[in-house]
Amino acid sequence: MRIAIDGPSGAGKSTIAKRLAAHYDILYLDTGAMYRAAGLAVLRAGENTKDEETVVRIVNDANIEVKYMDGAQHVFLEGEDVNGLIRTEEVSFAASNVSAFGPVREKMVNLQRETARVSGAVLDGRDICMYVLPDAEHKFFLTADASERARRRYEELIARGEEADYEDILAKVIERDHNDSTRAVSPLQQAPDAVLI
Repeated sequence: MRIAIDGPSGAGKSTIAKRLAAHYDILYLDTGAMYRAAGLAVLRAGENTKDEETVVRIVNDANIEVKYMDGAQHVFLEGEDVNGLIRTEEVSFAASNVSAFGPVREKMVNLQRETARVSGAVLDGRDICMYVLPDAEHKFFLTADASERARRRYEELIARGEEADYEDILAKVIERDHNDSTRAVSPLQQAPDAVLI
């Protein structure tokens, strides 16, 4: 069984996907984490995440792997487990930028499809229903108002003891929504056969 969940950032896709995977005892693949690792690779190289030629070169050379350890997904960049490093706002923005480039998406999508092909899986992201797994048995589009998604992110950061500004987070959420839904390659949109939640 393959379950595809699309939607904007902060809508709760990962939370729902993890619960479904646990309930049905199938793999959960956080596709966004893979793009975050790609964004982190570009940031670590000290390069502009909007420079397509440079980004594609770095990501093509990067060794990004997904491994399952103790029932959880871990993303490795050059052999280093970067799960704890890819959830910052800076990396989130970098992921949004690098994911706009076709060759980057092609590399990630091939890895995602191969993972889902091996066994049943739940995948969440921006283009799962229409592009990554168009033949998935179950498709959903999960969304929430931008202000609610910003509030959730703000509370999450405060709970972790980090400084956060709600208005700044809201502005970034709105900008990311715009970037994700207007990019030329696989923009965020609801598939006609996806259930809207």
